[in-house]
Amino acid sequence: MPGDASTASQIPGPPTESDGGAAIAAAGGLHNYQLDLHAEYGPVVRFPLPGAGLAVSVADPVLLEATAKIDKRPEKLFEFLAPLQESGNLQTIPAAEHGPWRRAMLSVLAGRPSHEAHFAQFTALATGMADRWAARATDGPIALQKDLSELSLSMICQYALGSGLGSEESAGRVVSAFETVLTHYMGQADASGGEEARRAEEALAYLRATTDEVLAAHRERGDAGRSDLIAALAAAGESPARIRDTVLMTMLAAHHTTGVAISWTLYLLARHPDAAERATAEVDEILGDRPAPDYSDLRKLTHLDAVVKEAMRLYPPGPYGAREATEDVRLGEYTVPAGTTIFYPFWAVHMNPEYWPDPERFDPGRFTPEASAGRHRLAYIPFGLGPRSCEGAALAMVEAELVLAILLKRFRFELAPGQTITPIERFVLWAADDIRMNLGAR
Repeated sequence: MPGDASTASQIPGPPTESDGGAAIAAAGGLHNYQLDLHAEYGPVVRFPLPGAGLAVSVADPVLLEATAKIDKRPEKLFEFLAPLQESGNLQTIPAAEHGPWRRAMLSVLAGRPSHEAHFAQFTALATGMADRWAARATDGPIALQKDLSELSLSMICQYALGSGLGSEESAGRVVSAFETVLTHYMGQADASGGEEARRAEEALAYLRATTDEVLAAHRERGDAGRSDLIAALAAAGESPARIRDTVLMTMLAAHHTTGVAISWTLYLLARHPDAAERATAEVDEILGDRPAPDYSDLRKLTHLDAVVKEAMRLYPPGPYGAREATEDVRLGEYTVPAGTTIFYPFWAVHMNPEYWPDPERFDPGRFTPEASAGRHRLAYIPFGLGPRSCEGAALAMVEAELVLAILLKRFRFELAPGQTITPIERFVLWAADDIRMNLGAR
């Protein structure tokens, strides 16, 4: 941590000598380690981060305000994504490039017209999964994360590539190829080469070629309906390589996120029957005899919205984020110098008892308008904060509430006995051995 004029060395924390990540491993991962650090040392903690020197973690919403405008991610921490991109690492591109790219992304991902245009397609995918669950209900428990992550990936592939996916067989091949890429590049399995590496390279080449075909069709016919994401990026003047990489990164960011958020929500509802009954009653009231909501119904599902938000408070899909200070930053009584890695421990922020009394308790009532009114805006940050926050936050909420409404309308959920649910960090906050659920028809 550079800079003699800073007071960063005075920030409380564990010994500054790196232990090679042993303490993080002993805690069960960085997500748990940050919870332990803030419980022991307070809202601002410095700790040795393997490969990145000393880092500072901030779990107080008021202090986070000072970092909210930082538009730089630590390159070292995101270099594992570089092999997936040809136009520069989209997670760490400079602010001057990032700003226009982000605006183009938000013009689609955050917009109601795009959500509404894809809603029927999302509904068909979710209904198809529910049909498969109904057919398998007597065969034993359903593995929630596995199936819901596949659904999440199918949704984002359809969204990002549009009708350019063509047949259901082509869509299935895209999903399969993306899973192959993720297994290799995210897990760094067989990193030295070999058959698995060869398959991953072929799958990545296929995904790039498929995206190029959709982009070519848009250029030739101006067919924005093939993918409004691609259309928006093309209209913003992004290069074909940048567009291709953006499509792949969008699929990467969303491939498990929505699926695990829905999984944790169903897990919490299964553990809290009263909350499940209230959420189901609201779905029944709004949908009537219909098996799925219309897009306009989502804004009426206010309690379901609160349930999802409370689930993401307790189990944020991404348990932490990181920025790199581009100038000295004042954090309360401390000055952190430029170049410091600043961690956003989303999970620890969501467990801060000053803003969330009895923080481990599941209580959707925390998100009523009245309860939310006086709460600091950065006390709840499941999608991050500032100019590097998640561009797909609004789309993720639409997907999650749609899928939950369909499932709660159709099934009763009961946790399969004899399982231990252990949250682990694997790019997202995952249950180590999945969440197995018995289904009953309603």
